Amino acid sequence: MAVISEPSLPSMQTTVPGPLTNATKSELDVIFDARTTQMVIDYDKSSGNYLVDIDGNTYLDVYAQIASIPVGYNNPTLVKAAQSPAMISALVNRPAIGNFPSQKWLNLLRDGLMRAAPPGCTQVFTAQSGSEANELAFKAAFMAYCRKQRGDAPWSEHEQDSAMRNQVPGSPDLAILSFKNSFHGRGFASLSATRSKPVHKIDIPSFKWPQASFPELKYPLEEHEEENRREEERCLQEIEHIIDSWHCPVAGIIVEPIQSEGGDNHASPKFFQGLQAITKARGTYLIVDEVQTGFGGTGKFWGHEHWNLSAPADIVTFSKKAQTAGYFFSDNSLRPDKAYRQFNTWMGDAARVIMCNAVIDEILSENLVEKTARVGELLHERLATLATRYPEFIQNLRGKGKGTYLAFDTPDSSTLLKEMRNLEINIGSCGVSTIRLRPMLIFREAHISTLIEAFEKAFTKLGRL
Repeated sequence: MAVISEPSLPSMQTTVPGPLTNATKSELDVIFDARTTQMVIDYDKSSGNYLVDIDGNTYLDVYAQIASIPVGYNNPTLVKAAQSPAMISALVNRPAIGNFPSQKWLNLLRDGLMRAAPPGCTQVFTAQSGSEANELAFKAAFMAYCRKQRGDAPWSEHEQDSAMRNQVPGSPDLAILSFKNSFHGRGFASLSATRSKPVHKIDIPSFKWPQASFPELKYPLEEHEEENRREEERCLQEIEHIIDSWHCPVAGIIVEPIQSEGGDNHASPKFFQGLQAITKARGTYLIVDEVQTGFGGTGKFWGHEHWNLSAPADIVTFSKKAQTAGYFFSDNSLRPDKAYRQFNTWMGDAARVIMCNAVIDEILSENLVEKTARVGELLHERLATLATRYPEFIQNLRGKGKGTYLAFDTPDSSTLLKEMRNLEINIGSCGVSTIRLRPMLIFREAHISTLIEAFEKAFTKLGRL
């Protein structure tokens, strides 16, 4: 890995947000809804783990663009890939990949992206966002489910005619089961599976799909083993009941290895093993949404590798740290029975796959997954120690053994997030009252002390209020 120069420490030049950020945000809002803008960034000056805003404030970034920056700002390997002739060609002559792929496309996939394929997954379909990846995965599950029901029979004229009128049998009543507090995107189908916050769903028509309980574990885990076992068993029984009693067939179940937007909620490998057993027994497909957990953040390349499944996952969706999107799949029946059934003009983006391959190069050559697992253990240890001193601010610390994918509950996450930003640390929140850490894969032991010291200052100040 080429050396990434970065500041030794964060620094503050103005209040946060600064005057230039506020002025730019006001101007931007005239032509683009800027209500969600938190800072305006100078990406040319940002480097490694550090983010610089247009007011000159430098932050240690442990949120990483909502977990989507894998190997640091202005990473030299990624810069080199961006300046390559292959990138120029992909940008200037953006191919309609399904019909007219470049002569480079085969190698970009076979010798590039497929290096990251989850265990047992032998094929990939590329896409442009995490939401689209999940939508396409739903389509794959529906088509494969109907194909099993239909057998080798061709489509009937009645099926074809009714499909054009959005009626059965051509447009069948089928469902995807998702979980309470889940987040799978903001497209129409992916939003129907999203259950984290009403703000995502209000006013949007939705498919009438079922929701199951996701285990609500108690922490520390070692002190609540029996209670948590019963909770996971209860959830599995509920899932079985829903599938067996829903008004239409459940063709697929989508689940996050760790529920991210919904509050960083975990479950044990045994729960996920039970979930896979349910799908196998009932002929439905298991879709693992690794949009946020994929590409190393949990201390394994894929979050579901922690589950020790008896068989490969059916479908694994990805985006964010991958810098591209799509889904891998393990069962050949998930390839549509006819061409053009999974299709659009671009079918992803060769330029983004080039960047993804550069990310994979960095991860593999620098052993970043293994390093993230080790750094995560150290970070969890420091946070656990801090929790004994500030139990009112760090509650239900979770993520041990899951790399740097750590989180805890706190009484007022918004206030703590703001205070940390004033202390030159950019962190994120999720759920109702959860602080989540999403550092990059290049986050190191040296950064831990900076983060912990800032937490101590914030807790001390908030404890006086």
